[in-house]
Amino acid sequence: MGMTITEKILAAHAGLERAEPGDLINAKVDIALGNDITAPIAIKQFHESGAKKVYDKTRVILVPDHFVPNKDIQSAMQAKMLRDFAYEQELTYFFDAGEMGVEHALLPEKGLVLPGDVVIGADSHTCTYGGLGAFATGIGSTDLAAAMITGEIWLKVPETVKFVYKGKLRNWVEGKDLILYTIGNIGVDGALYKAMEFTGPVIESLGMAGRLTMANMAIEAGAKNGIIAPDKITEKYVSSRAARKYSFYKSDKDAHYAEIIEYDVSDIEPQVACPHLPENTKGVSQVGDIRIDQAVIGSCTNGRIEDLRSAAAVIKGKKAAKGVRLIVIPATPHIYRTALKEGLFEIFLDAGAIISPPTCGPCLGGHMGILAKGECAISTTNRNFVGRMGHPESEVYLSNPAVAAASAVLGKIGDPADVV
Repeated sequence: MGMTITEKILAAHAGLERAEPGDLINAKVDIALGNDITAPIAIKQFHESGAKKVYDKTRVILVPDHFVPNKDIQSAMQAKMLRDFAYEQELTYFFDAGEMGVEHALLPEKGLVLPGDVVIGADSHTCTYGGLGAFATGIGSTDLAAAMITGEIWLKVPETVKFVYKGKLRNWVEGKDLILYTIGNIGVDGALYKAMEFTGPVIESLGMAGRLTMANMAIEAGAKNGIIAPDKITEKYVSSRAARKYSFYKSDKDAHYAEIIEYDVSDIEPQVACPHLPENTKGVSQVGDIRIDQAVIGSCTNGRIEDLRSAAAVIKGKKAAKGVRLIVIPATPHIYRTALKEGLFEIFLDAGAIISPPTCGPCLGGHMGILAKGECAISTTNRNFVGRMGHPESEVYLSNPAVAAASAVLGKIGDPADVV
């Protein structure tokens, strides 16, 4: 019997001929990643263990992106811990100040995570890199400390669920809508500790931004990882930016899957995840009259240049409704500069938007867009749990960038087709 792409990557990194679901393995780690929330704990554990040096200064990457620019003394101290450790260990890749971007957008852009890699990070949305054809998963801070020391991760090989997307995407339907629809169908624990393998003709024609978005939210279905087999689109993306060699893997035709789920996307309209779970999804036409106080366009899920272009196409020549705070957050300095050159900032500023430097801030209720009691936001982020973006009595609706932009104009959650 053949193997899935996830099993092949894990077998190769464990030095095995085969890896099967349920196997416990030690896998070599290509990249170990930490941010300003999770890495301080790992750094403390690193020092307490008596370790002197990380296993490879080119493979341990730190990105302070959650509370930056620092919002208070505590966040400044956490960022300083990363800075001091990076200098102490002479890390090749520490992204600070003007080089800093949202980690899961920055690392693919820099060619630091690549097809065929095993990538672990002390952040649940590390699974983003599966969009490149890597095995990528989130871990705890203590596990990150161990990986920084040993260059290995101990884990159980997951079963794989294969998702096949067929049909033709409707206008304004993007990768975000496909993953929201999928999570709405299977639930937030529908792929618990499984690999979600996204396949089919729709995925094959989906751009890299959409692929990264889908893999990013695999964790919202409880998955260990999300993954898309690399192809010509992947090659075009990585070939000019790869910092090292990479390998393409794909599943065998006779690979075993725990389940195969097929979708015809032709009738899927833009999706909205209603409070307070990503599985609480509806088509935008079914949401009802939901007034909003804030619209956020950005994050590791939807802060790429393609996302900003989509939002700008909807909002061009229009104004955000009175009383709506429109916040636009390019995910990296390169995206920021590209949006500036393309005139997207002028479109957003003319609409009354606030343009932020790269940060995860509002996604986790950190800063740059906190909700007050009773307020409602639509956001291109990945989670809408109780209190996720601020007060526990606020509400967050999740959508793609076009829907968020249309909602900002309308003052309520709405379809881009009603605005453009």
